Amino acid sequence: MSINRRSFFKALGITGATFVLGKEAPAKPVNEEVTEFKAILYDSTKCIGCQTCEFSCAEAHNLPVPEDFPEMGVVRKTNETRRTVVNAYETSVGEVYVKRQCMHCNQPACGAACLTQAMHKTKEGPVIWREDKCMGCRYCMISCPFDVPKFEYNSPNPKITKCNMCFERQEEGKLPACVENCPGEALLFGTRRELIAEAQRRISKNPDVYYDHIYGETEAGGTSFLYLSPVPFEEIGFNTNVQNTSYPALTKGFLYSVPAVFVLVPSLLLGLNKATNLNLNKNENHD
Repeated sequence: MSINRRSFFKALGITGATFVLGKEAPAKPVNEEVTEFKAILYDSTKCIGCQTCEFSCAEAHNLPVPEDFPEMGVVRKTNETRRTVVNAYETSVGEVYVKRQCMHCNQPACGAACLTQAMHKTKEGPVIWREDKCMGCRYCMISCPFDVPKFEYNSPNPKITKCNMCFERQEEGKLPACVENCPGEALLFGTRRELIAEAQRRISKNPDVYYDHIYGETEAGGTSFLYLSPVPFEEIGFNTNVQNTSYPALTKGFLYSVPAVFVLVPSLLLGLNKATNLNLNKNENHD
C-alpha cells in the first residue's frame, strides 16, 4: 500500500508540533468558562450487593449479562466484557459490599502514558478511550495504579475497554446507568466539589457509621470516583499505598531532560498511523 507523501507529512507536522510544543500550545481564551469535574460518590454502607449497577452497565454498553455474583472470599475483577463489579468482604463490622470500576483520576496516569492521547481526560471529568487515536501500545494498562484498562486479546479488532462513566449518556443530559438504577441510593452523581462536601457531612453527622476518610479525595492526586466505608479501606480490598500526588507529576522532571528523539518518535508513529488510515479510507471510497 502506498502512502500519500503530502498527507503523511501534514499529519506528522501537526502531531510533531503537538508533542514538541506541548498540550498547552493553543492559547486559552481568557473568558473560557471552567467546567467542574463531574463525579460519583459511592457509599458502601448503603450498598446491598444487588448487582443492579452491573446489569445496568451491561445493558447500557451492550455487554454480556453477569452470570456470577458477589461471594465472600472471591474477588471478582473487571475485564474486557464487564466494566464494573461488586464484591463482598468480611470485615470487622460484618459483610460489606464494594463496587469497583475505573476511578477516573483527575490527572490520569493512563492519559499521561498514552503516546497518541487516545486515553483522554474530558473537561467534564470522565476518562474515555478514543479508538481513532489508539495505536495499540497498551501503555495505559501498565501505567494505571488501579489496574483498570483491559485489552480484548481474543477479538479480531481489539479495543481497550473500561468504565467511561457513561460519558455518552452524560452528553445527552442523562445520569450514568449505575447511578440512575441503584435501588439503595448507594451512588450519588454531581460535581466533585459537591460530593466531597456531602461525604464530609455524612462522616461528621455519623462518626460511628463511617471510617473517617474519603477514598479518592487525595489518592493518585484525586479521582472522580469517591468512596465512603464503615471500615478502613484495606479491609475492603483497596490499595492504601497509592500515593497522594498524581502519577504524571513524577515524570515532569524527566520529560524536561529527555533527548528530542524520544519526543519525536511518538510523533513519527502517530504520523504514520494517521497517513496510513487516511490512505486506507481513500482506497475504500475508491473501491
